[in-house]
Amino acid sequence: MSSELPALDLEQARHNMVEQQIRPWEVLDQSVLDLLLAVRREQFVPPAYRLLAFTDMEIPLKIDGVDSGECMLAPKVEARLLQELGLRAHEHVLEVGTGSGYMAALAAHKAQHVLTIEIDPMLAGFGAANLRRNGVHNAQVVVGDGARGWPGKAPYDAIVVSGGLPMLPPELPAQLKIGGRMALIVGEAPVMSAQIVRRVTETAFETLKLFETVVKPLRNALRPSAFRF
Repeated sequence: MSSELPALDLEQARHNMVEQQIRPWEVLDQSVLDLLLAVRREQFVPPAYRLLAFTDMEIPLKIDGVDSGECMLAPKVEARLLQELGLRAHEHVLEVGTGSGYMAALAAHKAQHVLTIEIDPMLAGFGAANLRRNGVHNAQVVVGDGARGWPGKAPYDAIVVSGGLPMLPPELPAQLKIGGRMALIVGEAPVMSAQIVRRVTETAFETLKLFETVVKPLRNALRPSAFRF
């Protein structure tokens, strides 16, 4: 069975993804919708899963037969987080969790530069190759543990965490510029909350809750203490 769709079917599937999954999820920013039509999601999906590129699901990141244990976020989740971040052309962005490179590609089309951190060297290579092949030259992939951010290049205009955080480590929002925003998914199954955290002053932050979902936590993510009185 072929893992490729004919070109016409491919474009219809891309259109259906935007109109049937993403727009109903309150993603109405036309620049984001146009970007989802322009950035070729199927080019970031592992070849064995290419027929699933536009489905409303997380896609396993299984590369050359090796299962990383990680997944691409569902398209509507990525699109909503991107919209709510409101990236601008002069901004510098940190992404934690490169995965396939797709979210970095979306952010790179809206921002000046994206630094994306991936703890798994195999996925870092996969994501970097996908970005290069798709002509994304303003996103840099670094192998490392970004679960508490990447302070060496801080502060950032925006941070996006492409994985779950059982709790928010204080080091992450501290790496935002004043006025900077962070998109993240916080909590533990069965209920996690997608949020935008905005730095208002040196010491004050505002949190906007967007929707509830469940995603896999980042490796080495900070967890609440199990100790109870």
